[in-house]
Amino acid sequence: MLTIKELHVHYGGIHALRGINLEVADGQIISLIGANGAGKSTTLKSIMGLVNKTSGTIEWNGKDITNLATRHVVKEGIVLCPEGRRVFPDLTVEENLRIGAYLRNDKEGIQKDKEWVYELFPRMKEREWQLAGTLSGGEQQMLAVGRALMSKPKLLMLDEPSLGLAPLVIKDIFAIIKQIKEAGVNVLLIEQNAKAALEISDYAYVMETGIITMSGKGKDLMNDERVKKAYLGE
Repeated sequence: MLTIKELHVHYGGIHALRGINLEVADGQIISLIGANGAGKSTTLKSIMGLVNKTSGTIEWNGKDITNLATRHVVKEGIVLCPEGRRVFPDLTVEENLRIGAYLRNDKEGIQKDKEWVYELFPRMKEREWQLAGTLSGGEQQMLAVGRALMSKPKLLMLDEPSLGLAPLVIKDIFAIIKQIKEAGVNVLLIEQNAKAALEISDYAYVMETGIITMSGKGKDLMNDERVKKAYLGE
């Protein structure tokens, strides 16, 4: 589905991505793990058309989307749930969800997807008319994921969904990511909680200073001594 070939990105004098190659196959959860500053978020922003690429290509179902504007990337079915949640604090839960569907005009489909989001996140239904800014951190993360799902993505990209959350909430979030995949939405996940990410990933990449240094099945990387030492605290 998604193929990145020899992608380079510069920020001023910083060579943020150094010729990375990455694939997201259909029906999978793919994780990208690595330390802060490795280039993980830059990779997602590159896919979304939020940063300029120096060279390389990004293909989506065989179509070159390297230089596509962000709104057109969303229309293609690729959506980013950003780090830090970034919900609209002065709007209600329901209004935040509707904003997620701003490029859609199928009213019945929007309503159906809103009901699906409420099935995934029952607390959002309970707080439908509550201002997003008054939700807890975990609830805001659930809302951010729900808002992204309202655009009806074929590929959902999640940037650090567990950041700053309590362990029990993290467990819930990762269980829901698996449900999202089972519903037919492909997932590209950036996560510093490498153990939690690798446990649910079909395939994963390890990134260091703008370079992909390792890749393999999630379970295989969990058992790799280098990954254990660097990212799993073993």
